[in-house]
Amino acid sequence: HPGWAAQSGLRAALMARGGFTGPRTVLEGVHGFYKAFAPSRQPDFAPLLDGLGRDWVMAGIAFKPYACGTMTQPFIDCAIRLARQGVRAEEIVSITCNVGEGTVHRLWEDLAVKHRPPTPYAAKFSTPFCMAVGFFDGRAGFGQFTEARIRDPQVLALAAKIRYRIDPADEYPKNFTGHLAATLADGRVVEIRQPHLRGGAREPLSDAELEAKALDNLRYGGWDDEQAEAARRWCRDAFGAADLSALARFRG
Repeated sequence: HPGWAAQSGLRAALMARGGFTGPRTVLEGVHGFYKAFAPSRQPDFAPLLDGLGRDWVMAGIAFKPYACGTMTQPFIDCAIRLARQGVRAEEIVSITCNVGEGTVHRLWEDLAVKHRPPTPYAAKFSTPFCMAVGFFDGRAGFGQFTEARIRDPQVLALAAKIRYRIDPADEYPKNFTGHLAATLADGRVVEIRQPHLRGGAREPLSDAELEAKALDNLRYGGWDDEQAEAARRWCRDAFGAADLSALARFRG
């Protein structure tokens, strides 16, 4: 959640500008951060300094395509691709997902509750619901996690067909993958895989995808098309601006 780091950095800069001071050895001092949290009495600073000024951690930040839990995202991609292959919900007898054991308690159990999440927020951490709504809508933005959608009969009917199987070879937590096997009424089994989190370093979202997500979020928040488009243009041109005063127009 890089927003917290940005907020803390801004607050620290404002405090310093206001005259607030602190110990110069807050990190490496006898009672500093490293001694408090390092796993040994002799911290190894090399991993912190290697690549300093050359390797930028921000380049590896992931932008989630969907407004829900990160580990669920590859399975939504699989469900959307299943629908795009022409499979209809009424053809589906069952869907089995291969998952990492460490994801089960958050995203799959209690399975009866995950099949019918009680609130829009709970739906964000239900892989069956997220997959079902993605199958029908081709997306899983804020508009898919509403009171109306968590009660939609066709979404719930499909979610109820989705189960999981723990895969000992799953790469979680080093990698978030998706793998489903859909059994159809005619006996066919359709398998779809997503090898990693789309939006992460291995498969970044395109600028067009990021802009579409931002515009969708702004509209969901009540902005009209003109406001949203103005914000998009400002973000594109921000690095060429003389100052940030134009940001004031987007308040409230």
